[in-house]
Amino acid sequence: MSVASVSVQAQDFDPAAETERLTAGRADVGAVVTFAGLCRDEAGALEVLEIEYYPGMAEAEIGRVAAEAESRWPLLGLRVIHRHGLIRPGERIVLVAAASAHRSAAFEAAAFLMDYLKTRAPFWKRERRVDGGAGGWVQAKDTDEAAAGRW
Repeated sequence: MSVASVSVQAQDFDPAAETERLTAGRADVGAVVTFAGLCRDEAGALEVLEIEYYPGMAEAEIGRVAAEAESRWPLLGLRVIHRHGLIRPGERIVLVAAASAHRSAAFEAAAFLMDYLKTRAPFWKRERRVDGGAGGWVQAKDTDEAAAGRW
């Protein structure tokens, strides 16, 4: 039985509320690792980050990778949220929350999912610049690819 919940949504989310939902009424959870990714302003040059995706495909693919995380680590709960649309600097983009009886499984599962989301998830990100200049499509960095390669 899957413990994962995946959402792709335009609206913001509350990391504390999501963590509470993972652990409410549970005495078997010993660790929850959360990662909330925020939009950077790129030294004041970024006005907004535009995130596009294919509805249905993105959720299914993230769900597939979440199931892989469940097969690798003994997870008791897993929540993945990725936003789409126009995200301004300082706003949240992504949340991964992994719950397990022990911290090592929660840390590793969260890192695995974030490495996947950063490099291979089916999202397209384009920068809109403050100066009105053409912002480019955002690509995964070599360091992101190297981190994902460990899995």
